Amino acid sequence: MTWIETDRLILRDFQAGDAADLFAYLRQPRADCFASMRLANLAAAEAEAVKRGAAGDYIAVQSKADGRVIGDVFAHFEEPDTWSIGWNFNGDVAGNGYASEAAKALVDHLFADRAARRLYAYVEDDNLASQRVCERLGMRREGLFRDFISFVNDAAGQPIYVNTYQYALLRRERDG
Repeated sequence: MTWIETDRLILRDFQAGDAADLFAYLRQPRADCFASMRLANLAAAEAEAVKRGAAGDYIAVQSKADGRVIGDVFAHFEEPDTWSIGWNFNGDVAGNGYASEAAKALVDHLFADRAARRLYAYVEDDNLASQRVCERLGMRREGLFRDFISFVNDAAGQPIYVNTYQYALLRRERDG
């Protein structure tokens, strides 16, 4: 991927040297939807950073201020011209607008450089921060899926199903 720069961030491919920063936010993911990505140790983070760097779906978000990877954005392609997008950030940078800044850069890239027609994101109904990111991007809420998916189990091992919103944005809505 070509690097994308914003005022405060660099979006780029993951590199092996990003393992410690990746581990910092995936050792204990803040949102249950990332529970399956939990990393047990630094060795697992090193393998994951290399895997992400090769695959290209997950894009590292690096702070210009200190050079560390503070999170990632992702875009999964669906034929012929649709992308599922999302973001995951280290909790110690929450509330600084980094997710919105990085997601906007990703959306701009997908529409301008990847000929996206439609972008969508799934957000759990209790994840208010990600809902706000979607709204800042101009995405509209298309619907609510009740008991849509389970990411974690309760103490008895039974799945805990969550309600999930779908947000979307069409190129023509954005271009206007």
